[in-house]
Amino acid sequence: MARQVTYFYKGTKKTISFSFSQHFDIFEAVAAAENVDLKSFWAMEKQLEMSSRGQGIMKNYRANEFERMGFSDIKFVRDETKDKEKENKDK
Repeated sequence: MARQVTYFYKGTKKTISFSFSQHFDIFEAVAAAENVDLKSFWAMEKQLEMSSRGQGIMKNYRANEFERMGFSDIKFVRDETKDKEKENKDK
C-alpha cells in the first residue's frame, strides 16, 4: 500500500505518493519528485558514513542539505481513517 509524504519545496506545500519499492527513503522520493540531482549529496553522505561513528551526524547532514536545497518539513501523512478505525476497535 502506498503512503503519502508531505513537504514544502521553496515555500510551496506538496504531497506525493511514496512506496519503499520505488524509493529508499522519503528524502529520495521528494528529490525525485522535484527533479533534484542527488549524486553529490550521496557522495558526501557516503564519505561521512565512513568517517563518523554516530547516526546523529548523518541525520544532521541530511536535514541541513535538504534545507539548503529548498526542502522543509518532510514527513509521512497520517492516515486518519486507519486512526479512527483503531480508536473504534479500542472502545
